[in-house]
Amino acid sequence: MAGSVNKVFLMGNLTRDVQVKHTANNTAVANLGLAVNRRYRNAGGEMQEETTFVDCEAWGRTAETMGKYLAKGRPVFIEGRLRLNEWEDRDGNRRSKLLVVVDTFTFVDSRSGGGGGGGSQQSSNYSQAAPSNAPSNAPSDDDIPF
Repeated sequence: MAGSVNKVFLMGNLTRDVQVKHTANNTAVANLGLAVNRRYRNAGGEMQEETTFVDCEAWGRTAETMGKYLAKGRPVFIEGRLRLNEWEDRDGNRRSKLLVVVDTFTFVDSRSGGGGGGGSQQSSNYSQAAPSNAPSNAPSDDDIPF
């Protein structure tokens, strides 16, 4: 194979409010959780539902926009890439976590009274690549000093 592809598309609901912090050089970093539901029929023909919880992070203007306009329960479509974070916890144990780094996102619905018109589906894309000084293996929340 000539190359690799690392692309993720997810649509789900936010499990918590978007948490925006800033690095020492004032770059915004947003952390969010997404619940993605899958409905299927089991062998007996009954409908089943399975939920996958995914941790995500966004950088720069994308992080700021997500923090400003998105809240717990809000549906959103995310496009990004997978990243494996590895670290050592306080007890010296090796830990790892797979997360999605958000490249772009799309509002799936619009809020009434939010200036977008009532009931229409909104599909604005917001994106900004991670800053060049953003590490490819960013530290976990335990390692960030803020």
